[in-house]
Amino acid sequence: MERDYSAIAASPNSHRAKLVLQAVVEEYISLGQPVASKRLSEREDLQLSSASIRTVMADLEEQGYLKSPHTSAGRIPTDQAYRYFVDQLSMADSVPQVEVSGLTGRFDPDQSVNQWVHHASGFLADITNLASLATKPKASLAVLRQIEFLPLADQRVLAIIVFNDQEVEHRVLPMNTQLSSARLKESSNFINTHYSGHSLGWIRKRIQRSMRGDRRQIDALERATLEMAELFLRDQGDDVLVSGQDRLLDAVEVDHLEELRTLYRALSLKEELVLLLDRCLDTRGVKLFIGPEAGAASLEECSVIASPYHMNGEWVGALAVIGPTRIPYDRVIPLVQATASSLSHALSHR
Repeated sequence: MERDYSAIAASPNSHRAKLVLQAVVEEYISLGQPVASKRLSEREDLQLSSASIRTVMADLEEQGYLKSPHTSAGRIPTDQAYRYFVDQLSMADSVPQVEVSGLTGRFDPDQSVNQWVHHASGFLADITNLASLATKPKASLAVLRQIEFLPLADQRVLAIIVFNDQEVEHRVLPMNTQLSSARLKESSNFINTHYSGHSLGWIRKRIQRSMRGDRRQIDALERATLEMAELFLRDQGDDVLVSGQDRLLDAVEVDHLEELRTLYRALSLKEELVLLLDRCLDTRGVKLFIGPEAGAASLEECSVIASPYHMNGEWVGALAVIGPTRIPYDRVIPLVQATASSLSHALSHR
């Protein structure tokens, strides 16, 4: 697993402290309750007395790895503790290909790329029991094959675009004037003649450049055509798909309702999620954001585990899960990585 994190915790100051810290994180992830020294003293892997564990836990709290909630005698991990815990995980032999083998059955060759991404996101929610996120492939990378404009009532136009050979999208465009079928057919022919075979990002730049030029040199047909095309392409927003929100009800205990509210608020802020997942496109492998590492106030109580996916070697989007900071990282990280890898393989062999 590639480690490209914004903050790496310093190591606890003794081997015994490392063992106790790992035990606290494991227990809290498992139970969701403050961990007391008595419970840790019953673990065979520690073989320490309750008094010795209390001393170590006090030191870890002073170093910023643990904190005491309210009046509880137990401790819970801080974000720094989770970061240290994750950095010690070895993922070399833990990619669960068997667990993600069922994903390939969800890829219907007659469905669109966006539908495949949606299936992968839903599958990831199912196998991790967490909410999952996915950004659609960047619209600017799609290649135009054909576009048609059809008249609708109330000065509206239906745009039908075919791109990447199999993808079809419809969009209703509000216009300033009612355009005839013949005029719209001429506009479709103009775009198909001049722009077919180019990416939507390239087309939009050329159209914007033409519209910024001397408008006196553009006839009425070309001007209306460029305005329709620019309006269509402007609305090709990159979106984020959210699956499995109901899984959070199982991931968060009844006495952690504020944690649940925080997660649902985070899922509602799609613009922030898109920006976060876009940061993953420059990184191969898994990228992990714990609490404030995401750089967004809405995500400070959450963890996001993300991995980019590619199409024919070009990174086009990202898959992720979001949950409380006590996610079972050792299981979820390889699942995210393996699902993204399976989606990449499928998209590259359509």
